Amino acid sequence: RRQLLLQYFGEAGAPCGNCDTCLAPPQTWDGSLAAQQALSTVYRTGQRFGAGHLIDVLLGKTTERMKSLGHDRLKTFGLGKDFDDKRWRSVFRQLVATGLLRVDVTGYGALLLNEASRPVLRGEQTVRFRQEAEIAKKKTPKPRSAVPLDLPEDRQDLLDALRILRRKLAEEQGVPSFVIFHDSTLMQLVVKCPQTRAQLTEISGIGAQKLERYGAALLDVLRAHAA
Repeated sequence: RRQLLLQYFGEAGAPCGNCDTCLAPPQTWDGSLAAQQALSTVYRTGQRFGAGHLIDVLLGKTTERMKSLGHDRLKTFGLGKDFDDKRWRSVFRQLVATGLLRVDVTGYGALLLNEASRPVLRGEQTVRFRQEAEIAKKKTPKPRSAVPLDLPEDRQDLLDALRILRRKLAEEQGVPSFVIFHDSTLMQLVVKCPQTRAQLTEISGIGAQKLERYGAALLDVLRAHAA
């Protein structure tokens, strides 16, 4: 874990042997075949999609979008039906964490291959994945952190609606929510409540690409609130 953290900040270091991963190694499973299938799907779809769509390909989900893209004719279409959606999300998440895939933040969370992907695709490298622990779900109240104390109730409703939209977009693309919009961007939307595409461009964190991709969905939420 220490090595991964240092790598994130562009540094290198030897394992210290003191983190939870070293002191209590997690159970793992041989995911070499699953890794090959996942990486092959990234390649065959042109490295332009997030985990959500890639998983739909592997699970063989026949949708209008799948047909229009021609991805229902790929060799990996339906090849991963042995796993469910949750298991595949774990696979893609760990492929990114171990550096076998990288996230194109400027490309809306598309997953990209790199040099480390090659030996896995060729079957020259074994890949082991951490066995995900089952966690019991608990009902908890909606968090309202980082919200001004004087935020009116109607604006709180708008913030909640924007967070739901952000989470939905993030899940579809298999990326963290902050890749879609930062909290500061949501707060600007709540305060200014823009009603046009031109007004959206005045919000920090919404550039031309995000405007094109998410503008319509944002305006639907903002206009519904204004109405």
